[in-house]
Amino acid sequence: MPTETPTTTHRSFTGTIVSTKMAKTIVVRVDRVLVHPKYGKRYRVSRKYPVHAPTGTFQVGQIVTFVECKPISKTIHWRVR
Repeated sequence: MPTETPTTTHRSFTGTIVSTKMAKTIVVRVDRVLVHPKYGKRYRVSRKYPVHAPTGTFQVGQIVTFVECKPISKTIHWRVR
């Protein structure tokens, strides 16, 4: 019986950069559109993620994709793809 190696799928998101003031870290806002269960109205929910970006070539307003990785610090466990 061959042994199967476990495949890990890392979560990935796409969002807009809202801050580049930290060294090697950017803050990315991810917007989602949800539908209210009773009234059916669509509304926007956003969340901000601190993302590790070793190169400092990013600017506010750019759209980036980032993936989950091992914890780099207390709050940072995402990295730019």
